[in-house]
Amino acid sequence: MADLSAFPITRKWPARHPDHIQLYSLPTPNGVKVSIMLEETGLPYEAHRVAFDTQDQFSPEFLSLNPNNKIPAILDPNGPDGQPLALFESGAILVYLASKTGQFIPQDTAGRFQALQWLMFQMGGIGPMFGQLGFFNKFAGKEYEDKRPRDRYVAESRRLLQVLDGHLADRAWILGDEYSIADIATFPWIRNLVGFYEAGDLVGFGDFANVQRVLDAFVARPAVQRGLTIPAAPN
Repeated sequence: MADLSAFPITRKWPARHPDHIQLYSLPTPNGVKVSIMLEETGLPYEAHRVAFDTQDQFSPEFLSLNPNNKIPAILDPNGPDGQPLALFESGAILVYLASKTGQFIPQDTAGRFQALQWLMFQMGGIGPMFGQLGFFNKFAGKEYEDKRPRDRYVAESRRLLQVLDGHLADRAWILGDEYSIADIATFPWIRNLVGFYEAGDLVGFGDFANVQRVLDAFVARPAVQRGLTIPAAPN
């Protein structure tokens, strides 16, 4: 049995199954990327809820694993060379799990880098822009009389959707016929934009039929449906 006692995070979130990947997360767009990936791959894992309402993300134990105080993070007791590996940043975790399992990323070099470019498109564009739009549309930004910040993010979010919609015109998934980490990274954010952030009308989401088609296919996957609720809320 793996010994994870050297990792302070396990003092706050004890591992009931220390031989399994330990996931520290919440069901946010970034968090569910990893829970969906774990469900899709079938890797055994144990989910721990990092509660923002009690500021778990600022606890010394969580910061010992991710000094950037963001979810998700993982601790894999069976990392490279059989040694435990701690990782943060959802994109890095997706690449690691894809490499570990040989799943959801092309095995040829050209295909791998095509997957990585679209992963970076999500990490550098869709995630930050949709997140800022969500703030200005749903949260404190509504109090600002000056709508220029909101409109800036509306315009950029719409542009990103146009890029993706055109790319998907003749493709089942972002990389073509094969579902990949590019889809797992991207579509939770699109779902959140039109759902939780209530910004579908604001960006004219109805104009992006190809994005809607692939979003529907994404959320229909059983592993996605499971991953979207992990870690579960307390009773």
